[in-house]
Amino acid sequence: MPDISERGKLMPASPIRKLAPLSDAAKAKGTKVYHLNIGQPDLPTPEKALEAIRQIDRKTLEYSPSDGYRFYRENLVKYYNSYNIDLSPDNIIITTGGSEAVLFSFLACLNPGDEIIIPEPAYANYMAFAVSAGAVIKTVPSTFETGFALPPISKFEELINERTKGILICNPNNPTGYVYTAEEMEKIRLLVKKYNLFLFSDEVYREFIYNDMPYVSACHLKKIEDNVVLIDSVSKRYSECGIRIGALITKNKKIHDTVMKFCQARLSPPLIGQIAANASLDEGELYMQSNFNEYLNRRNYLLERLNKIPGVSSPVPMGAFYTLAKLPVEDAEDFCAWCLSDFQYEGKTIFMAPASGFYVTPGLGRNEVRIAYVLNINDLDIAMTLLEKALAEYKERK
Repeated sequence: MPDISERGKLMPASPIRKLAPLSDAAKAKGTKVYHLNIGQPDLPTPEKALEAIRQIDRKTLEYSPSDGYRFYRENLVKYYNSYNIDLSPDNIIITTGGSEAVLFSFLACLNPGDEIIIPEPAYANYMAFAVSAGAVIKTVPSTFETGFALPPISKFEELINERTKGILICNPNNPTGYVYTAEEMEKIRLLVKKYNLFLFSDEVYREFIYNDMPYVSACHLKKIEDNVVLIDSVSKRYSECGIRIGALITKNKKIHDTVMKFCQARLSPPLIGQIAANASLDEGELYMQSNFNEYLNRRNYLLERLNKIPGVSSPVPMGAFYTLAKLPVEDAEDFCAWCLSDFQYEGKTIFMAPASGFYVTPGLGRNEVRIAYVLNINDLDIAMTLLEKALAEYKERK
């Protein structure tokens, strides 16, 4: 049998999904599994989006333009303008989820062997997209003790060489929930300008910032406009993960035109998804405020419960809907697997994502988990009870 590709061997398994077979097996045995592992919002999709899907009266579900429907891109211009991001429809390319936007930006901007610097821990699929593009990830560790603040810029500069082409940030951050300050964003701007790097900025969680700091987009940064590629998605803000609609935004025409070649090769982004996403823009402030308040209440409840469990600690995430928690175990991946395969309390168990999969540096995050607070407070209460009981039983199992 021929061997698989080296790229396939290098492709990392998802820390969010790789324990799914154990979860499926637990459910098959009748165990109820509380999913804290994946950022799948449980809040309702906007009714306007659902109604727009119901009202589709096309005789044919056709290809859309490769860069997405212009009416949707025009409406997105108004949306971004509400965040003081000044764009034209021709700065926006609609993609099949934010994931495709990351992949296409890498394919358009990076040659095989080029390096990009990412603060870690980081969203695990960034590493997968880099492998797909033949690029090399270099990481600068942020620390639990600082709440995962931006590492010193000097640590970035130590990694810069002739192969370095860009920096990737996620703001607000997945998996840490950290929100970069205006001062930190200015430090990034100066670094990008000094070394003429690309700045890839994933900002899909901008609606969910829980402190009083202003949201500072990479698109707000002056004198590096042609260096910036902004990644976006409707998955989180509208609870629309399944419609697979994202966006790649850049004012750099060379990047735009190059990305369009990849877009043409994959033909078009989802037709029905664009209809739903466009309708969601009309849902109104009440919808977003209700979701914001719910996530804020969940965050506050989760952090209070987490930090009361003996041996468990978590910094306070300022954005998104994730937190990293340290557990009193040596190997969080083993613990997470054990929770699914060997533990249950009153017919229930929990599914968490081992944090080591969000790090590149070996050994980091080994006793940490990422928890997504996408369950209602009653379910979070049950999940935290399960976590506390599981830790106690895991400690005594030998």
